[in-house]
Amino acid sequence: MPKYKLIIEYEGTNYVGWQIQDNGNSVQQSLEKAIYKLTNEQVTVFGAGRTDSGVHAKGQVAHFEISKDFTKDNIRDGMNQYLRPQPIAILNVEKVEDDFHARFLAKQRIYQYLIINRRPPLTFQRQLTWAIYKKLDVEKMKEAATFFKGKHDFNAFRSIDCQSSTSIKTVDHCSVVNNQESITIQVAAKSFLHSQVRIMVGTLVNVGEGKIQPSDLKKIIEMKERDKAGVTAPAHGLYLKKIIY
Repeated sequence: MPKYKLIIEYEGTNYVGWQIQDNGNSVQQSLEKAIYKLTNEQVTVFGAGRTDSGVHAKGQVAHFEISKDFTKDNIRDGMNQYLRPQPIAILNVEKVEDDFHARFLAKQRIYQYLIINRRPPLTFQRQLTWAIYKKLDVEKMKEAATFFKGKHDFNAFRSIDCQSSTSIKTVDHCSVVNNQESITIQVAAKSFLHSQVRIMVGTLVNVGEGKIQPSDLKKIIEMKERDKAGVTAPAHGLYLKKIIY
């Protein structure tokens, strides 16, 4: 059976997340419906990152199998036709080997978090970035971000809903970049705990506000207690940027 790899972009505001759930529309469900309309086949779409409700994606990766053979362009254009007017787009399609798996073969997941730091309220970016009105000390945030890099027990940085059997993760990269009022936090790892990136971002923002000192990050990680870390950043500023294989 032909197997297809998708690169997908979506605006996650009105979805319950990637994964199919009983309480609303999911990105996975929307993709499976589009494939059915195109191919008349019921399939399961497997995603590389199970993004939460309100989280966006610039480069989500998924795969599915069908019995019929379609060209890559027909899959891309046909799915995009049936996805309209939803804010989901198939950016690229390629045929892959039988052993490809979007989730299990991913070597790195790269997330980006967008912040606008200014006094005036946001208008058209309200659902696409976190608005913070108090001036943040970005240099302290950059210093604090360095403590996340490496293999640590991130128990202080996971939600109570996290079902992972271990809280030990390896963060390959964590950076804070500012350009005038825009602040971008980028984090890369093979895998993450539930809400890990959002809690890391919230903690860095608390550092920027002066509520936590950069040097406190080492102690917070070592203490492994959720209440010692910062707030959970809102979902709407988070983007799954890219999956590396």
